[in-house]
Amino acid sequence: QVQLVESGGGSVQAGGSLRLSCAASASTFSTYAMGWFRQPPGKERELVANINWSGALTSQSDSVKGRFTISRDNAKKTVFLQMNSLKPEDTAVYYCAAKSGGRSWSLQDYDYWGQGTQVTVSS
Repeated sequence: QVQLVESGGGSVQAGGSLRLSCAASASTFSTYAMGWFRQPPGKERELVANINWSGALTSQSDSVKGRFTISRDNAKKTVFLQMNSLKPEDTAVYYCAAKSGGRSWSLQDYDYWGQGTQVTVSS
């Protein structure tokens, strides 16, 4: 069982930055691939970035590529999402999730989810 707790959300003006953190409880954290998802108001949840167990492999969605960076610190059992050049359309609840094995773009493949943290970007 893996418990995930996100933090770092808040309100920011367009062009600003935020860094989200996701702390995991499991001692086996380093064996999990991780993903950051977001769910804008009234829309479906979507994956914005994923990272493999070691941190050597990452991917970002086209909508955030060049602005968001995912990383992890296995010693601290934490995954991060650095968000720069934020836009109003980045407003959403952001979730981290964990899965066994390799990375995936499919929500259904992720086994464990955090409770989410709100990010609001004003113009």
